[in-house]
Amino acid sequence: MLCAISGEAPSQPVASRKSGNVFERRLVEAYIAENGTDPVNGEALALEDLIDLKQSRLVKPRPPTLTSIPALLSTFQNEWDALVLETFQLKQQLAETRQELSTALYYNDSAQRVIARLQTERDEARDALSKLSLTAAPNGASHTNGDAMQVDGQELPEAILAKIDETQQRLSSTRRKRPVPEEWATGDAIATYDVKSTADTQFTGAKSLAVDETGDFFLCGDSDGAIGVYDLKQGAFTTRSNLGSGAVLHGAWANDKPVVATASGAVVVSQEGTVQAKFHQHAGAATAVAVHPSHDLLASVGIDKSFVMYDLQHSKVLTQVFSDHEYTTVAFHPDGHLLAAGTSDGSILLYDVKTSQLAHTFPPSASGAISSLSFSENGTWLASATQGSTVVTVWDLRKLNALKTLDVGTAITGLSWDYTGQFLAACGSGGVVVSQYAKSNKSWSEPLRKAIDAVDMKWGASAKSLVALTGDGAVSVLTA
Repeated sequence: MLCAISGEAPSQPVASRKSGNVFERRLVEAYIAENGTDPVNGEALALEDLIDLKQSRLVKPRPPTLTSIPALLSTFQNEWDALVLETFQLKQQLAETRQELSTALYYNDSAQRVIARLQTERDEARDALSKLSLTAAPNGASHTNGDAMQVDGQELPEAILAKIDETQQRLSSTRRKRPVPEEWATGDAIATYDVKSTADTQFTGAKSLAVDETGDFFLCGDSDGAIGVYDLKQGAFTTRSNLGSGAVLHGAWANDKPVVATASGAVVVSQEGTVQAKFHQHAGAATAVAVHPSHDLLASVGIDKSFVMYDLQHSKVLTQVFSDHEYTTVAFHPDGHLLAAGTSDGSILLYDVKTSQLAHTFPPSASGAISSLSFSENGTWLASATQGSTVVTVWDLRKLNALKTLDVGTAITGLSWDYTGQFLAACGSGGVVVSQYAKSNKSWSEPLRKAIDAVDMKWGASAKSLVALTGDGAVSVLTA
């Protein structure tokens, strides 16, 4: 038996219960006192884990080389030579290790300098971008917007987070138990819808409609910055005003306040024709806006590859988040905890509203930019359309896949779910089509198809009317 530490025959042999190796008792006890582990496998080892071994007492004869003084001197000389050689090798290894460490520190310092330089260049580029907002003028020229940009990625205040949580809990708790209102329109009634009245907006470049919570007031904008509010009950425009912020690309309602996104990058909040707040966060066109279900928060997206969250109560910017995509449209989940943003490459990004973190990406269903998004009030479906495509894709938010595709036969420019989630209206230059989902047998039908050249449309109160914005700038109302 040989000691696993010294390599010599032990005078007091012991065995380790952990590794089974034999050791000299005094050597292994010293090792345990210092390290507390088995010298061979590194497992925890105590003195109680050592087993005494018995062996016959043998007297080892003196080696022939140690029988004289010259022989001893020769042995010592050999040991000294071996020690000197080992010391030389250790010095050589130390020098190589120092050189490797020096190289590693140099690379680390270089990497930190490169990162610092890139961060500086990024900050300078963002600062320059915030001061240069390019928009297409009628003659092809461009002009600038000199407002400063907020720091992106700022966390939302606690009060805003609490409002988001409260809104989600309040709305999601009643969603499944909410019955269809008795006065709500049926599929048979919608099948009889036809144009009842038409009003000229006197706008030449209107692109979208936005309906308020009552379903009686519809907002549209013009390419020269003017907005108009159509009163469904009166059948006429009640408000016309010019916000002076460039072409209106999209609109929404925050309670009774119209909110519009403009080609100059400005997001404007107005009331009764008077500007209440104006934000200049986007470097380039602000393509769409969406109002949170609490009506206290607003989101906007733009071609500068960012979305911005605003506090409408205090008229201030909360956060701005950049990505690798140009955004074309945006919508809040009915519970307010998710934000869906359509991109120019056809993908749909779902963000967590509280953290502004990307939660999921729906891949492009067709080639082209997302032209319209609409959440169903059941909270589990999202309808999307791609520019130039005739297909509506209904996404299942629970399984995160495509639930249904509906070919409506016309290039889709607008989508709108009704409040009950039964009826999905789609429109385009080829007409207006309403698809109905029957929960009883889980089937889809098409109760209405009208040949109306529409760029956008929205449901009126109780789905008893369908208001369409036509390609020639008129508002057409379809009823039974």
